[in-house]
Amino acid sequence: MNEQQRQLVARAVERFGAKVAVTDPDAIRPWLTDWRGRYHGAAPALLQPQSTDQAAALVALAAQHGVALVPQGGNTGMVGGATPPADGSALILSTRRMNAIRRIDAGAGLAVAEAGVILAELHGAAIAAGQRFPLTLGARGSATIGGLVSTNAGGTQVLRFGTMRALVLGVEAVLPDGSIHDGLAPLKKDNRGYDLTQLLIGAEGTLGLVTAATLRLVPAVAARAVAWVGVETPHAALALLRLFERAGEVVESFEVVPAHSLDLVLRHIPDTRAPLAGSHPWHVLVEAVASAPGDRDPGALIETVLAGALDAGLIRDAALAASEAQAESFWKLRDSISEAERADGPALQHDISVPVAAMPDFMIDGARAVEARFPGTSAGAFGHLGDGNVHFHVRAPRGSPADWAAAASGTISPFVHDLVVAAGGSISAEHGIGQMKRDELARLSSPARMHALAAIKRAFDPAGLFNPGKLVTLAQDGVRQ
Repeated sequence: MNEQQRQLVARAVERFGAKVAVTDPDAIRPWLTDWRGRYHGAAPALLQPQSTDQAAALVALAAQHGVALVPQGGNTGMVGGATPPADGSALILSTRRMNAIRRIDAGAGLAVAEAGVILAELHGAAIAAGQRFPLTLGARGSATIGGLVSTNAGGTQVLRFGTMRALVLGVEAVLPDGSIHDGLAPLKKDNRGYDLTQLLIGAEGTLGLVTAATLRLVPAVAARAVAWVGVETPHAALALLRLFERAGEVVESFEVVPAHSLDLVLRHIPDTRAPLAGSHPWHVLVEAVASAPGDRDPGALIETVLAGALDAGLIRDAALAASEAQAESFWKLRDSISEAERADGPALQHDISVPVAAMPDFMIDGARAVEARFPGTSAGAFGHLGDGNVHFHVRAPRGSPADWAAAASGTISPFVHDLVVAAGGSISAEHGIGQMKRDELARLSSPARMHALAAIKRAFDPAGLFNPGKLVTLAQDGVRQ
């Protein structure tokens, strides 16, 4: 711990007590590595305010002493965005003690939750009020609201409800100088210049610390239906999606899964079984819901659409879940793909998006291009076809060492990203940039984009103290400092 850090910690403890600053290396160690285990940092202290005022005071002290801070929530990110630098030059600023759900207003359809609230806890509180928060993902048991806001998280319900940008109605945040931005009011109209809330959403903690958010709620599910469908190609899957879209806005999830991904799940994940008889090159998982007892029955809607698709030769087979248990078993197959891949061997994961209409061709042609360029690898994509976001994974050749991904990422990932950009897409659909994709963002973005990002960073954080080394570094005319 350097002298500036030592002074900051001493003043923080003097003002707020010992709980606000953790210096025990054993207590800090679990928060120094990213979820995937690819990035390892060091931090001599972990600051953990319990309120927005405490957070503002700590940030002001950090600015005064020139101490860098790395905001961190549940530490479930995929791109090393919440991992401190390896040289110990920054302290972790944790929001986990700021975990109050301040308000749920069922009539207005909103909740105000602090940054440290775990997503699953918000789900439970909303359900208890007859509402729901329509964003879910695999890390819902540990991901926090502040992190979800800061990374503009997506998940499996983006098709109907959008990403966090569409679900956040207001944000409270501490800016790098220690001032508090109180933007929690859910105003439908507000023309006071730049939208600070939208700037903070997806900023990955580089512009300030999100301390609370006002979030959109929707009515609880009255009924749902889940189906598993076998199709010949992703093009057929997209055609099926268009049929569902014409049937009404009740479909919340539309996931595409290739046969080899399903095979890995059946091989490595206990208590799983194939939903359909026979083999099919591609699969679709679709979920539709009703929000009120008088709404159209989602099961009947799915059956009607699938019957027409079967008559038209668009699908090969389908199964409609007959119970909640079976519906959950279908979702388990989809949600277990990454776990099954890890059990099967090393892989490189790419969270990408391209225009929805271009996605079927990209899924096939992109995989072929990667396998041709890197013999022995196996490439494939699965995920949220409805919003143009798939997880494009490249699995290692058989017999590769455990560290294959780290060694191969420098050649394979740029190749994949070039394919994505050529298709008019984005190298980060929902996981963010962090430190993993920072250099690739600079390589593939226009000078205009990078200059604008750096200018915004410099305006909010001229000393570069907030989440250094993530997303974008301070630069002048495209040259890094």
